[in-house]
Amino acid sequence: MSLAPRAVLISRRTELDELLARHGTRGQAAFFLRTRGRTLDEVEQRHEAQQQALATVSAGVPADWRRGQLDRDDVSRFLFAPDDVVVVVGQDGLVANTAKYLDGQPVVGVDPEPARNPGVLVPHRPDAVAGLLPAVVEGGRPVELRTMVEVTTDDGQQLRALNEIYVGSPAHQTARYELHAPGAAAEQQASSGVLVGTGTGATGWCRSAWLERHSAVRLPGPVEPELAWFVREAWPSPSTRTTCTEGVCGPGQALELLVRSDRLVAFGDGIEADALTLSWGQSVRIAASAQHLRLVR
Repeated sequence: MSLAPRAVLISRRTELDELLARHGTRGQAAFFLRTRGRTLDEVEQRHEAQQQALATVSAGVPADWRRGQLDRDDVSRFLFAPDDVVVVVGQDGLVANTAKYLDGQPVVGVDPEPARNPGVLVPHRPDAVAGLLPAVVEGGRPVELRTMVEVTTDDGQQLRALNEIYVGSPAHQTARYELHAPGAAAEQQASSGVLVGTGTGATGWCRSAWLERHSAVRLPGPVEPELAWFVREAWPSPSTRTTCTEGVCGPGQALELLVRSDRLVAFGDGIEADALTLSWGQSVRIAASAQHLRLVR
């Protein structure tokens, strides 16, 4: 006898939750906000919108399904099952925070505030979930396979991300390494770090780097297998060069770095708390992952 499908609902604490955890009471939270030219009303409205969305989504899970509910901070410790359907209720970034811990499970992104969020990764309204979930299990919904990026170290550590991987100093000091880019000679570099992004990430941090330098590199689309990469603020010296600071890794290609600093880190999607620590002489390989985000449309 097979088990019923399981819907795993994921959200994050609202600003009101965080304010109450920090200040203890609504009165103290309201005072804190007033000192910064804000009111508690706005924060409470957003909190209510999130709670209402979660209630609607929860009510939309079929009665015979199993269910789980997680806060973002618990996702890294949760054991997802292969047949789970993951329902992310929040902003686009919450999907990126979740994607790195999945292994092919379909993701239904739900936007609790459609008038406020872009909704690129959370395209669904809360009241649509009741009809979506059975259709997902039956294969009746289109699924967009979004490219992810993966960093692998020479000792077998791995980390995936949906938007980008960053390699640099944990103290935001000079990162020193030897860069091996597709089609280019190896180059010793000193910089503020290296950014390698997917087509999804091409709308965020990578796009900022691309715009700042007026780059001619073509940024990939979200389902394309290419990765765009940029060296941030490289500078020349008698032992370092700056001739290879941007490019594209095509299918099957990778960007490789040989660490020349006592300590660097590699982290994904801006989550510095979940990082790989790299030491002198260690090598890392950054390429498109075989795993994709399966985003339900």
